[in-house]
Amino acid sequence: MNTEILGILAMFIITLIIGILLGKYIADIYGNKKTFLDPVLQPVENFIYKISGIRPNQQMTWKQNMFAMLTINLVWFIIGFFIVLNQSWLPMNPDGNPDMSPDLAFNTVISFLVNCNLQHYSGETGVSYLTQLYLMFLQFVTAATGMAAMAVLFKAFKEKTTTQLGNFYDFFTKSITRILIPISIVVAFILSANGVPMTFEGKDHITTLEGQKAEVSRGPAAAFVAIKHLGTNGGGFFGTNSAHPLENPNYFTNMTEMVTQMIIPFALVFALGFYLNKKKLSWVIFSVMTIGFIALTVPTVINETNGNPLITHMGASNDLGAMEGKEIRFGSAASAYWSIATTVISTGSVNSMHDSMMPLSGMNQLLAMMINCFYGGCGVGILNYFVFIILAVFISGLMVGRTPEFMGKKVEAKEMKIAMIVALFHPFLILTGTALTAYFPEFGANTLNNPGFHGFSEILYEFTSSAANNGSGFEGLGDNTPWWNISTGVVLLFSRFIPIIGPIAIAGLLAQKKYIPESSGTLKTDTATFGFMTLAVILLIAALSFFPALTLGPIAEQLHYFSK
Repeated sequence: MNTEILGILAMFIITLIIGILLGKYIADIYGNKKTFLDPVLQPVENFIYKISGIRPNQQMTWKQNMFAMLTINLVWFIIGFFIVLNQSWLPMNPDGNPDMSPDLAFNTVISFLVNCNLQHYSGETGVSYLTQLYLMFLQFVTAATGMAAMAVLFKAFKEKTTTQLGNFYDFFTKSITRILIPISIVVAFILSANGVPMTFEGKDHITTLEGQKAEVSRGPAAAFVAIKHLGTNGGGFFGTNSAHPLENPNYFTNMTEMVTQMIIPFALVFALGFYLNKKKLSWVIFSVMTIGFIALTVPTVINETNGNPLITHMGASNDLGAMEGKEIRFGSAASAYWSIATTVISTGSVNSMHDSMMPLSGMNQLLAMMINCFYGGCGVGILNYFVFIILAVFISGLMVGRTPEFMGKKVEAKEMKIAMIVALFHPFLILTGTALTAYFPEFGANTLNNPGFHGFSEILYEFTSSAANNGSGFEGLGDNTPWWNISTGVVLLFSRFIPIIGPIAIAGLLAQKKYIPESSGTLKTDTATFGFMTLAVILLIAALSFFPALTLGPIAEQLHYFSK
């Protein structure tokens, strides 16, 4: 067991080291500074700008940046919807997988478009290789969309007073060419070298040790898995995601995928400090996020490594921990660590079945997505955290009698209204969807394999995962129905774009205000005290919003079955 804990610590430390170095590199890219890849990639980018008509030096306001983001996403949705509705007769379908129904097509394309990858189908049988490639394309562009939006936020606080916040298309293109593609190539080579398939041939026909004939699905999985983790997307090439032996063959690939999915969320926190020359602020933000992450991870690892007490009472050995739904090649500790990491950063990939974990472990996974700002996804983690900074600045200023300011700009009523709308819209989507589904049996109860407290948790998890752009699930749920496909699809749309547009609107409004030099009356935001205040605001909003729902689900399940 000590070896398993050392493996977790090694994964975190390696991620942190790479994240700091990558953060400096990302800050240089968005700051238009020279990097070592300029001689190779600058001509490629110039060619892209030339054929697409992009003028990278043309500055945009925050509204123009957001309009560009929305229109280009609409185009990708239309193309993807056509492909999944017609994949049966389109090329690159050697296994003859059928077309999707309209409601499933809507959910699938929306899900990959918004960085969620909530899959109501099984990858082996649900989509063709052409669809997989298009979904892989979406995993690049959706990650770059969040990163480009975050770069606009950076730009808003770089100048003292401005309305010109960079160029979305420039930030977007460089996010793909300079960051996502190079790292994905390295990761894909590592995975391919360790047994993850990379082929366009159809199913392989094998004979088992028992002499039975079997068909094994394969495909261009190595490339897909690399960007699914790097871009905090999470969609599985195979139905069981990274628990599948062809997506994640051994402990080394498990470490590789774990580090890969966390490096950009880590790096973007440090990129903020390097870009604005406020490294202390970055460390305060990272420390708050890490405290939250540890507070969720430690009890989850303890829960899973201690095993299920009901199994112990039956006289069975629990030495390996609670191993139901887990892979022996990873173990209970690494599986528990992955389950929290993948929910705090909105990747949503799994190397074990979350539905099989202990009730309080499931609660921690839910909390990670409900809070939705401890590291977070590519770019959007910073945007979500920024909303809580604004709330903390305003509340702190009122408490101590100081003017609410952030980065030399007054935080006033308009910014507070937007911040509150964004902060409360997240629980509104989750709780409204859960309540409607639980109330109507044909939508909720009739789709559950697990009645009672755990069944409620499955419903709550599905909407929480959708609203957090996560994509993982409690898979005792029969979610491929018109209600689930359409309702979660709508939640996916709102929960993706409102939390991006809101913070960028706040940043744009603050950027155009007059800069106020720091004085003795200024509330410092790069101190441990303010970091604690921000954490308190985050936890207060999460506790008030979600505690009743958690009480009906995982807490009630824990008390009913494991506290006797």
